[in-house]
Amino acid sequence: MKLSDFDFELPEELIATRPVRPRPAARMLVAHGAAITDAHVRDLPAHLRAGDRLVLNNTRVIAARLTGQRKRATPHGSGAARIEVTLAAPAPDGRWTALARPLRKLAAGDVIRFGDTLNATVEARGAEMVRLRFDREGQAFEDALAAAGAMPLPPYIAARRPVDARDTEDYQTVFARHSGAVAAPTASLHFDDALLARLRAGGVDTAEVTLHVGAGTFLPVKVEDVTTHRMHAERGRVDPEAAAAINATRAAGGRIIPVGTTALRLLETAADAQGRVQPWQGATDIFIYPGHVFRATDALMTNFHLPRSTLLMLVSALMGRETTLAIYDHAVRARYRFFSYGDASLLFPPR
Repeated sequence: MKLSDFDFELPEELIATRPVRPRPAARMLVAHGAAITDAHVRDLPAHLRAGDRLVLNNTRVIAARLTGQRKRATPHGSGAARIEVTLAAPAPDGRWTALARPLRKLAAGDVIRFGDTLNATVEARGAEMVRLRFDREGQAFEDALAAAGAMPLPPYIAARRPVDARDTEDYQTVFARHSGAVAAPTASLHFDDALLARLRAGGVDTAEVTLHVGAGTFLPVKVEDVTTHRMHAERGRVDPEAAAAINATRAAGGRIIPVGTTALRLLETAADAQGRVQPWQGATDIFIYPGHVFRATDALMTNFHLPRSTLLMLVSALMGRETTLAIYDHAVRARYRFFSYGDASLLFPPR
């Protein structure tokens, strides 16, 4: 299975740099196998049925993008340098791994000052990441981060425009509850309270799980044999109430439809061999590509993903590679908007 098997041509002008407003006004491609219908997210209740259950990722995105000054004592001065940092994942002891640019300008022992309220010491530098120890913990750290940081827009948006105040709202779901993500579960950005109320009124239930999306979600696949790729680990939790609700829905004949690849990956991690979702907490590095046997997923709502990405491989595992590429060909020809701020798809696998 080659990386080139998951490539397609994407015109640059289809990469969305802003979401549409209101959120459910985004377009939505609905696919039942290879049969495609063009719709909008606001039409979602018409494409589901009473007894179905959407699984939502309630992680909250933190202000994980920081710009600071490196301070290094040298014989010739302070050794200042501008450093851009994107937090990637916390360690249990409160330290963070992070992407940093320019990485070559950092060494163990350097201190990076992020404004007047937050400092970090570089404890180690690897080939792609640094390990940072901040000078604050707990709520004090969260408050300082909110003051000093910015929303961590994906590189393909940040390269086209600066982050601004609109992104503070746009890049957060309306049901975000638990802080820890450094990227949004973007399929969930299409929901607002009114759409959720309409779904409930139509008998469509929801369950909330938590997977803190990491910056590794933006790292490219660098191996041609995709089966040798190693996924980044992300922290998650399925509480007993959510597991019980999901299992009850399946037992009653309802469909389980994760909203976003993050919710799907967590469900498939927590499901046992019989397809029952167990209460679960920990870090998952599950990599889903064609050949995966889905245990707890009946359909998927997701955005349109990058060529040659693990997310496109996940969609291909659910829908089949050829069907997925046909869906994406239709999306390009129909001028759907791609990636984090783009349009949605609702995917029911072939029977």
